[in-house]
Amino acid sequence: MARAFLAVLDSVGCGGAPDAADFGDLGANTLGHIAAECAAGRAVNGRSGPLKVPNLDRLGLGAAIRLASGDATPGLDAKPHGTWGAATEVSRGKDTPSGHWEMAGVPVPWDWHYFPDRTPAFPPEVVARVCELAGTNGILGDCRASGIPIIERLGQEHLNSGWPICYTSADSVFQIAAHETAFGLGRLLELCADLGPMLHAMKVGRVIARPFVGDGVSGFRRTTNRRDFAISPPEPTLCDRVSQAGRAVVALGKIKDIFSGSGVTAAFKGEGDASLFAELTRQVAQAPDGSLVFANFVEFDSLYGHQRDVSGYARALEWFDRGVPDLLTGLRSDDLMIFTADHGNDPTWRGTDHTRERVPVLVAGYGAGEIGQRAFADIGASIAAHLGVAFGPVGDSFL
Repeated sequence: MARAFLAVLDSVGCGGAPDAADFGDLGANTLGHIAAECAAGRAVNGRSGPLKVPNLDRLGLGAAIRLASGDATPGLDAKPHGTWGAATEVSRGKDTPSGHWEMAGVPVPWDWHYFPDRTPAFPPEVVARVCELAGTNGILGDCRASGIPIIERLGQEHLNSGWPICYTSADSVFQIAAHETAFGLGRLLELCADLGPMLHAMKVGRVIARPFVGDGVSGFRRTTNRRDFAISPPEPTLCDRVSQAGRAVVALGKIKDIFSGSGVTAAFKGEGDASLFAELTRQVAQAPDGSLVFANFVEFDSLYGHQRDVSGYARALEWFDRGVPDLLTGLRSDDLMIFTADHGNDPTWRGTDHTRERVPVLVAGYGAGEIGQRAFADIGASIAAHLGVAFGPVGDSFL
């Protein structure tokens, strides 16, 4: 029985979104600009030369970037041997839930709530609820910030006061950073879970636990025990459709969190993208007939996009590409594997936030050819068609 593998390279957009200007992102192109910086010799920290992703390029990566944006793709000029295209999002967001829900067949039907770019950023009633749940007299942060810098800035004060560090971004999120030992990982996760209903009622997409370790002398670093407490999708998604048909849905990385566990039959969190890639390779070898394996590789976004690290982002793409042959050679004759993304995070762009972009759609296991400009929901519709399960009213299969 056919199986399907959906690998989301978090934030690996390819420009060209028709409404990018509405988000302040006209001209953003994560992949296109990384390729240009590499070709120009400006991405040389730990690597050198043009962007080297020959395996993804043979599947159609360079062609997908050119289709999406019309931008040049120096070093990415292979003749595609896979089925390839680009996808455009309709949900009014450029964040993780919007992209994943929509590709799973559920465009977001509401406008997300965003906290303002000012200090303080949060309403008094939200701050009061955090303090009540945490048992503290206040919070730190209360602003828009990037995660690593705010921990470096406020980590010692957090240790001294015991107050949680609360911050947001241009996305619909409320993030709480706390020391795993001094504050307690279990206490942090409980705080975020208990705060979730209030924030979800406001249509805030996620409450995110951001645990860290370290001290003011040796420095602070985030751990892999992040947890996203996301609002539940309002309709059945691809995960629900597949599991309701009696099939396995294996979630790798933060997929289970993104869908609030709905439709997921097994999950593997991992200790970073390397462990997730190893698990995806294992699933290719062992996943049961009829199953869906749905993976998110977050470090492109969290370690390199938000940090505006072009060299690091290029290194991560090249690392991922080197493992692609092992994935493809393990596929069975009736398997389908799709590589795509959920939004952009152009490391050459201003600020530290996501960028509104189209995303590449690269398909292995279905011959070669262009599928053109597609909708995000067409990805889920195609997987459902391949697995022979029902799908929702949104999306058309390109198979």
